[in-house]
Order: sequence, then structure tokens, then C-alpha cells
Amino acid sequence: MPFRTRVWSFGKFLLLIGALGATFLLFFGLSIRVALRVREVQVPDLAGRSVEEARAVLAAMEMGLRADDAPRPDDKVPAGHILQQDPLAGSSARRQRSVRVWLSAGPKAVTVPRLVEQTERTATIRLQNEGLELAVVSEFHSSDYPAVAVFAQNPLPDTRAPQVSLLVNRPAEPVSYVMPDVIGIEASRAVEVLHERALRVTLVRATDQTGMPPGTVVRQQPAGGLRVSAADAIVLEVSQ
Repeated sequence: MPFRTRVWSFGKFLLLIGALGATFLLFFGLSIRVALRVREVQVPDLAGRSVEEARAVLAAMEMGLRADDAPRPDDKVPAGHILQQDPLAGSSARRQRSVRVWLSAGPKAVTVPRLVEQTERTATIRLQNEGLELAVVSEFHSSDYPAVAVFAQNPLPDTRAPQVSLLVNRPAEPVSYVMPDVIGIEASRAVEVLHERALRVTLVRATDQTGMPPGTVVRQQPAGGLRVSAADAIVLEVSQ
């Protein structure tokens, strides 16, 4: 066989071997990629979950959980629940990988100041300045203690807590009534009805001729239908 022919045949053989090798490498790479992709999962959202709940969710996906040792204060996420995670929720990760999480220490606790005997407004401003939350304001009415002042607090001063409840003495709202229309009624009877409700009444004589029987109410202030209390002055004009 001529030398040229043998060289050409050997070249074709090498070309065939190269093509087969390239094909093998291509399919090998694709199979590795597919295998890796099959082992990838989408990282779930663990924010707000407890450690036990998050660990169960990850275990079902063949993943682990690694919690950071330093909890961080947070006003919204309860203590012991997950605040942040790595990798982020929705990202892809391989099975058997651990997700690192940071836990919440709950709301930041602050030393509670003494608020008793302070006015309600002063106590509220003090809590805001200290970074404390005003939880509940309860009230009672007593003339034996200063009005609009804090009578008690919970928790007590010098304890650590994220929020405070107050008991405040507020002045009782005056009792009010709907002013009746007493025009045309005998003045003595109108005064009797109004005095029964502890209302102050002043009688004045009408300065004009009203044509109504003497001693009859011809005008009134306030008008009927308005609300009045013991603090309001009621004036009735009476015919002569």
C-alpha cells in the first residue's frame, strides 16, 4: 500500500477517534449537569418559623439547618423564631446543604422608669423617649388622687420589659341631659323639673307683652334639644 494512502487512512482513524471522544465528553458533561440539577432544590422561606418547624421542612428536602448563636432583637418576630436565612428563599441549592439562619431575641427590653404620680401626658412622652411601648391605659375616677395622674404601672420600675401598662385617674365626665322645651309651661313646674337634674336655673321677667298667662315660660336659653350639664347656666324668661 502506498505511503500516502496509509497516512490518509491513519488520519481518518484519528479523526474518528477524536469525534467519538468529543461526543463522549459532551454527553458526559450533559449527564453531570442533569445529575446536579436533579440534586438541586428551591430553598423554602423560613422567616417567622420556629427552629423545630424549619428543621422539619428542610429535612423533608434532604437539607440541614444551622442556627447562629447570637439572637438579634426584633419588634415583629417572636423570640426563638427565624429572622433571616442564607441562602435566601427561592434560590437554588444542592441537597444535603445546610441553611444558616439567624434567630430573633424578641422585642428589645428596656429598664422601666418610675411613672407613678406623673401626668398621663408626661408618662406617655417618657415611654416614647425610652423606646418603650404603651400597652394598655386603664382608668378610674376618684377625687382623692390628683386628676390625670398615673396611679399604678405594670411592670414595676427598674424591671426590664418591652412595654408598660398604666392605671390613670381621670376626672369623671359631667352628666349631661337633653334640654327639654319648657316654653308654655308654668315656670315653677319647669324649675322643679330642671332642679331634679341638678341644673342651675335663672328666672327673668319678660320685658314685652307676650299674651301668655303670668308665670309662664315664654323663652329659654339654651333651646330645647341641646345637651346641658350642671356647669351650664339655664335662663328662663317668664311672662308677667
